[in-house]
Amino acid sequence: MGSMIGLPQEVGPAMERSTEVTAGGTGIQVIARAADILRALRSAPGGLSQAEVADRVGLARSTIHRLLNALEDEGLVESDGPRGRYRLGPEIGRMADTARRGLLSSIHPMLEELSREVNETVDLSVLHCTANGKAFLAAMSPLDLARAMSGNLATLTPHTITEPAVLQQELERVRAEGIAYDREEHSEGICAVGTTIRGLTGVAVAVSVPLPAQRFYGRESLLGDALLTWAQRVERELGGNGGPEAPSIRRRRPVGDI
Repeated sequence: MGSMIGLPQEVGPAMERSTEVTAGGTGIQVIARAADILRALRSAPGGLSQAEVADRVGLARSTIHRLLNALEDEGLVESDGPRGRYRLGPEIGRMADTARRGLLSSIHPMLEELSREVNETVDLSVLHCTANGKAFLAAMSPLDLARAMSGNLATLTPHTITEPAVLQQELERVRAEGIAYDREEHSEGICAVGTTIRGLTGVAVAVSVPLPAQRFYGRESLLGDALLTWAQRVERELGGNGGPEAPSIRRRRPVGDI
Protein backbone atom coordinates (compact mmCIF):
# COMPACT_ATOMS: atom_id res chain seq x y z
CA MET A 1 0.00 0.00 0.00
CA GLY A 2 1.30 3.46 -0.91
CA SER A 3 2.44 5.84 1.74
CA MET A 4 0.32 8.83 2.75
CA ILE A 5 1.88 12.27 2.74
CA GLY A 6 0.47 15.67 3.59
CA LEU A 7 1.08 18.54 1.19
CA PRO A 8 2.08 21.82 2.92
CA GLN A 9 -0.95 23.74 4.17
CA GLU A 10 -1.64 27.17 5.61
CA VAL A 11 -2.76 26.79 9.22
CA GLY A 12 -5.29 29.32 10.47
CA PRO A 13 -5.89 30.24 14.11
CA ALA A 14 -9.28 28.55 14.20
CA MET A 15 -8.69 25.38 12.21
CA GLU A 16 -6.15 23.25 10.49
CA ARG A 17 -6.49 21.86 6.99
CA SER A 18 -4.81 18.71 5.73
CA THR A 19 -4.83 17.13 2.32
CA GLU A 20 -3.24 13.74 1.93
CA VAL A 21 -2.30 12.11 -1.33
CA THR A 22 -1.76 8.43 -1.90
CA ALA A 23 0.44 8.07 -4.94
CA GLY A 24 1.86 4.57 -4.66
CA GLY A 25 5.31 5.73 -3.56
CA THR A 26 7.33 7.79 -1.19
CA GLY A 27 6.79 11.43 -0.37
CA ILE A 28 9.71 12.36 -2.62
CA GLN A 29 8.08 10.48 -5.50
CA VAL A 30 4.84 12.37 -4.99
CA ILE A 31 6.66 15.71 -5.04
CA ALA A 32 8.53 14.71 -8.19
CA ARG A 33 5.29 13.64 -9.89
CA ALA A 34 3.56 16.87 -8.90
CA ALA A 35 6.51 18.81 -10.33
CA ASP A 36 6.20 16.84 -13.59
CA ILE A 37 2.53 17.83 -13.79
CA LEU A 38 3.35 21.50 -13.23
CA ARG A 39 6.03 21.41 -15.94
CA ALA A 40 3.59 19.80 -18.36
CA LEU A 41 1.05 22.54 -17.68
CA ARG A 42 3.72 25.21 -18.06
CA SER A 43 4.26 24.06 -21.64
CA ALA A 44 0.51 24.21 -22.41
CA PRO A 45 -0.88 27.71 -21.69
CA GLY A 46 -4.26 26.65 -23.12
CA GLY A 47 -4.56 23.92 -20.53
CA LEU A 48 -4.63 20.13 -20.59
CA SER A 49 -7.30 17.57 -19.76
CA GLN A 50 -6.58 14.94 -17.13
CA ALA A 51 -6.05 12.39 -19.90
CA GLU A 52 -3.57 14.66 -21.66
CA VAL A 53 -1.68 15.28 -18.43
CA ALA A 54 -1.51 11.52 -17.83
CA ASP A 55 -0.17 10.94 -21.34
CA ARG A 56 2.50 13.62 -21.01
CA VAL A 57 3.64 12.64 -17.53
CA GLY A 58 3.30 8.88 -18.04
CA LEU A 59 1.25 8.10 -14.93
CA ALA A 60 -2.05 6.33 -14.39
CA ARG A 61 -5.10 8.54 -14.70
CA SER A 62 -6.19 7.68 -11.18
CA THR A 63 -2.88 8.99 -9.81
CA ILE A 64 -3.13 12.11 -11.96
CA HIS A 65 -6.67 12.68 -10.70
CA ARG A 66 -5.57 12.59 -7.06
CA LEU A 67 -2.53 14.79 -7.62
CA LEU A 68 -4.46 17.37 -9.63
CA ASN A 69 -7.12 17.58 -6.93
CA ALA A 70 -4.47 18.18 -4.27
CA LEU A 71 -2.67 20.77 -6.42
CA GLU A 72 -5.97 22.53 -7.12
CA ASP A 73 -6.74 22.68 -3.39
CA GLU A 74 -3.44 24.51 -2.95
CA GLY A 75 -4.07 26.95 -5.82
CA LEU A 76 -1.14 25.53 -7.79
CA VAL A 77 -3.45 24.48 -10.64
CA GLU A 78 -6.94 25.52 -11.67
CA SER A 79 -9.56 23.98 -13.91
CA ASP A 80 -12.74 24.90 -15.78
CA GLY A 81 -14.73 22.29 -13.86
CA PRO A 82 -14.82 18.56 -13.05
CA ARG A 83 -14.11 17.66 -16.68
CA GLY A 84 -12.43 20.90 -17.68
CA ARG A 85 -8.88 21.63 -18.71
CA TYR A 86 -6.20 22.28 -16.13
CA ARG A 87 -3.83 25.24 -16.14
CA LEU A 88 -1.24 26.61 -13.73
CA GLY A 89 -3.01 28.28 -10.82
CA PRO A 90 -2.67 31.73 -9.24
CA GLU A 91 -0.37 30.49 -6.49
CA ILE A 92 2.29 29.76 -9.11
CA GLY A 93 2.26 33.41 -10.15
CA ARG A 94 2.66 34.52 -6.55
CA MET A 95 5.59 32.16 -6.07
CA ALA A 96 7.22 33.38 -9.29
CA ASP A 97 6.81 36.99 -8.16
CA THR A 98 8.50 36.16 -4.86
CA ALA A 99 11.34 34.45 -6.74
CA ARG A 100 11.79 37.50 -8.97
CA ARG A 101 11.86 39.82 -5.96
CA GLY A 102 14.43 37.57 -4.32
CA LEU A 103 16.55 37.68 -7.48
CA LEU A 104 16.44 41.47 -7.60
CA SER A 105 17.32 41.64 -3.91
CA SER A 106 20.33 39.38 -4.50
CA ILE A 107 21.50 41.36 -7.52
CA HIS A 108 21.13 44.81 -5.92
CA PRO A 109 24.48 44.81 -4.05
CA MET A 110 26.20 43.67 -7.26
CA LEU A 111 24.52 46.47 -9.21
CA GLU A 112 25.88 48.95 -6.69
CA GLU A 113 29.34 47.43 -7.07
CA LEU A 114 29.20 47.73 -10.87
CA SER A 115 27.99 51.32 -10.55
CA ARG A 116 30.97 52.17 -8.34
CA GLU A 117 33.38 50.44 -10.71
CA VAL A 118 32.32 52.38 -13.80
CA ASN A 119 31.21 55.48 -11.87
CA GLU A 120 27.90 55.54 -13.76
CA THR A 121 24.23 54.75 -13.19
CA VAL A 122 23.39 51.07 -13.78
CA ASP A 123 19.96 50.08 -15.08
CA LEU A 124 18.36 46.64 -14.59
CA SER A 125 15.26 45.92 -16.62
CA VAL A 126 13.15 43.10 -18.01
CA LEU A 127 12.55 44.87 -21.30
CA HIS A 128 13.80 48.14 -22.66
CA CYS A 129 14.15 49.76 -26.05
CA THR A 130 17.81 50.68 -25.93
CA ALA A 131 20.89 48.58 -25.24
CA ASN A 132 18.78 46.24 -23.10
CA GLY A 133 16.29 45.76 -25.92
CA LYS A 134 19.00 44.84 -28.42
CA ALA A 135 20.39 42.31 -25.97
CA PHE A 136 16.94 40.71 -25.68
CA LEU A 137 16.32 40.78 -29.43
CA ALA A 138 19.67 39.12 -30.07
CA ALA A 139 18.73 36.34 -27.64
CA MET A 140 15.37 35.58 -29.27
CA SER A 141 14.67 32.60 -31.48
CA PRO A 142 14.27 33.43 -35.20
CA LEU A 143 10.48 33.02 -34.92
CA ASP A 144 10.14 35.28 -31.88
CA LEU A 145 12.47 37.83 -33.44
CA ALA A 146 10.39 37.91 -36.63
CA ARG A 147 7.28 38.56 -34.55
CA ALA A 148 8.97 41.30 -32.54
CA MET A 149 10.16 43.05 -35.72
CA SER A 150 6.94 42.67 -37.70
CA GLY A 151 5.96 46.33 -37.29
CA ASN A 152 7.67 49.56 -38.26
CA LEU A 153 10.79 50.60 -36.37
CA ALA A 154 9.97 54.00 -34.92
CA THR A 155 12.40 56.87 -35.38
CA LEU A 156 13.21 58.36 -31.98
CA THR A 157 16.38 60.26 -32.84
CA PRO A 158 18.46 60.83 -36.00
CA HIS A 159 20.60 57.89 -34.82
CA THR A 160 17.78 55.35 -34.40
CA ILE A 161 18.10 52.21 -36.52
CA THR A 162 14.93 52.01 -38.60
CA GLU A 163 15.95 49.55 -41.34
CA PRO A 164 15.29 45.89 -40.40
CA ALA A 165 18.31 44.70 -42.37
CA VAL A 166 20.60 47.10 -40.52
CA LEU A 167 19.14 46.03 -37.18
CA GLN A 168 19.67 42.38 -38.12
CA GLN A 169 23.34 43.11 -38.76
CA GLU A 170 23.58 44.87 -35.41
CA LEU A 171 22.00 41.89 -33.64
CA GLU A 172 24.48 39.53 -35.29
CA ARG A 173 27.25 41.60 -33.76
CA VAL A 174 25.52 41.51 -30.37
CA ARG A 175 25.28 37.72 -30.57
CA ALA A 176 28.96 37.47 -31.41
CA GLU A 177 30.21 39.86 -28.71
CA GLY A 178 27.55 39.44 -26.03
CA ILE A 179 27.26 43.22 -25.62
CA ALA A 180 24.75 45.72 -27.05
CA TYR A 181 25.25 49.43 -27.59
CA ASP A 182 22.83 52.34 -27.73
CA ARG A 183 24.58 55.21 -29.50
CA GLU A 184 22.07 58.01 -28.89
CA GLU A 185 19.39 55.89 -30.58
CA HIS A 186 16.72 56.34 -27.93
CA SER A 187 17.57 59.78 -26.59
CA GLU A 188 20.02 62.28 -28.03
CA GLY A 189 22.96 62.81 -25.75
CA ILE A 190 22.45 59.46 -23.92
CA CYS A 191 24.30 56.24 -24.75
CA ALA A 192 24.38 52.82 -23.07
CA VAL A 193 25.94 49.38 -23.03
CA GLY A 194 23.81 46.37 -22.16
CA THR A 195 23.78 42.59 -21.88
CA THR A 196 21.50 39.79 -20.72
CA ILE A 197 21.89 37.68 -17.60
CA ARG A 198 21.16 34.07 -18.35
CA GLY A 199 19.45 31.25 -16.50
CA LEU A 200 18.34 33.02 -13.31
CA THR A 201 15.02 31.53 -12.06
CA GLY A 202 13.90 31.16 -15.66
CA VAL A 203 13.50 34.90 -15.99
CA ALA A 204 15.40 36.72 -18.72
CA VAL A 205 16.71 40.06 -17.48
CA ALA A 206 18.99 42.65 -19.01
CA VAL A 207 21.37 45.09 -17.40
CA SER A 208 22.52 48.32 -19.00
CA VAL A 209 24.86 51.16 -18.10
CA PRO A 210 23.38 54.41 -19.48
CA LEU A 211 25.55 57.50 -19.48
CA PRO A 212 25.97 60.85 -21.23
CA ALA A 213 27.38 60.57 -24.74
CA GLN A 214 30.52 62.54 -23.86
CA ARG A 215 31.46 59.86 -21.29
CA PHE A 216 30.62 57.01 -23.68
CA TYR A 217 32.52 57.54 -26.91
CA GLY A 218 36.05 56.24 -26.64
CA ARG A 219 35.15 54.08 -23.59
CA GLU A 220 32.95 51.49 -25.32
CA SER A 221 35.40 48.60 -24.90
CA LEU A 222 36.16 49.47 -21.27
CA LEU A 223 32.47 49.68 -20.37
CA GLY A 224 31.61 46.55 -22.32
CA ASP A 225 34.40 44.51 -20.72
CA ALA A 226 33.35 45.62 -17.23
CA LEU A 227 29.70 44.76 -17.87
CA LEU A 228 30.45 41.34 -19.39
CA THR A 229 32.80 40.40 -16.55
CA TRP A 230 30.18 41.45 -14.01
CA ALA A 231 27.39 39.52 -15.80
CA GLN A 232 29.48 36.35 -15.88
CA ARG A 233 30.13 36.65 -12.15
CA VAL A 234 26.43 37.17 -11.41
CA GLU A 235 25.52 34.08 -13.44
CA ARG A 236 28.19 32.04 -11.66
CA GLU A 237 27.41 33.19 -8.12
CA LEU A 238 23.61 33.28 -8.39
CA GLY A 239 23.20 30.00 -10.21
CA GLY A 240 22.79 31.09 -13.82
CA ASN A 241 23.54 28.08 -15.99
CA GLY A 242 22.56 29.02 -19.52
CA GLY A 243 19.87 26.30 -19.57
CA PRO A 244 17.53 25.45 -22.44
CA GLU A 245 15.54 28.66 -22.06
CA ALA A 246 18.57 30.90 -21.64
CA PRO A 247 19.57 33.42 -24.30
CA SER A 248 21.99 32.05 -26.86
CA ILE A 249 24.58 34.86 -26.71
CA ARG A 250 28.26 33.95 -26.79
CA ARG A 251 30.32 36.15 -24.51
CA ARG A 252 33.72 37.32 -25.66
CA ARG A 253 35.74 40.48 -25.41
CA PRO A 254 34.31 43.21 -27.67
CA VAL A 255 36.54 43.93 -30.64
CA GLY A 256 36.84 47.64 -31.33
CA ASP A 257 34.03 49.98 -32.29
CA ILE A 258 31.42 49.19 -34.93
